[in-house]
Amino acid sequence: MKKLIMIAIAICTIQITTAQEPNNKRNAMANLTPEEVATLKTKKMVLHLDLNDAQQDDIYKINLEQAKMRKTHMAERKARKQSGAAGKPSKEERLAIANKRLDHQIEVKAKMKKILSDEQYAKWEASMAKREGKMKHKGKKKRGNKKA
Repeated sequence: MKKLIMIAIAICTIQITTAQEPNNKRNAMANLTPEEVATLKTKKMVLHLDLNDAQQDDIYKINLEQAKMRKTHMAERKARKQSGAAGKPSKEERLAIANKRLDHQIEVKAKMKKILSDEQYAKWEASMAKREGKMKHKGKKKRGNKKA
């Protein structure tokens, strides 16, 4: 009986410690500079899409632009949160943010279409769709947990 109780305590302890671990991948990426993030993302794309040197340089520029933009948005969001003005945006603000984000996505897609070959572009589109699907699924999971 004592052994059974000790095993149950050990299992509970292991579950508690693993449940409390922060998302190390997200924290590690947040500490990188935009140049480092762009380099990593470009290298992943080189491996995935088999890019040549000219394509690699062009895509690095796009990734660097996106990484810098993401870093500034994160800084702005953090500043708003610290100042206490982190309330929900109005309907008009949400619409403006969504339009800006979609315009940027369209712009990036057009740039990628110019840089990549048809086969590479199709592969890139498929990977982006898969990533988007994962992000939507992740968001639904989080929202589902908040309601419960």
